[in-house]
Amino acid sequence: RIFKRERSLELWVRSGDREQFELLKTYTICALAGELGPKRRQGDNQTPEGFYNISFFNPRSDFYLSLHVDYPNRRDRAAGIEGVSLGGDIYIHGGCSSEGCLAITDDGIKGLYWLAVEARSAGQSRIPVHIFPARLDTDDFERLERAFGDRADLVRFWSTLKPGYDFFEQHRR
Repeated sequence: RIFKRERSLELWVRSGDREQFELLKTYTICALAGELGPKRRQGDNQTPEGFYNISFFNPRSDFYLSLHVDYPNRRDRAAGIEGVSLGGDIYIHGGCSSEGCLAITDDGIKGLYWLAVEARSAGQSRIPVHIFPARLDTDDFERLERAFGDRADLVRFWSTLKPGYDFFEQHRR
């Protein structure tokens, strides 16, 4: 789970015999381009927000190692502007620089990358990535509403992410 305002990436894991996930580690996001809000076109330097998966591993990244996020997903394509490219090269990577990606330290991506490889090797077909503008508990969501009151489109979009946030908070699934 990634929280843009807090600049944190939480790594949640569960063993094969458990239903609920447990927080294993939190990484600091050392570089994050753009502002709060979803990515809507190629070159906008925004980091997407929503529910994604790791689609492939890139051991030969320009940024040490990287994990590709499957942006744009079906929802992003539906919300896009016709005729405008959404882009798609969104990664979690090392290197502490970003033009729309999520950068953590080289040591951080080394550990995260290795755990993702291990999860895939153990048979996990999907590695979910939830990207939020901020924590979406009641207090933080109200803060977003106040801060972005003049951007009803953003508040509406974030309210569609909140049920997924709340479900994980309640059930850890």
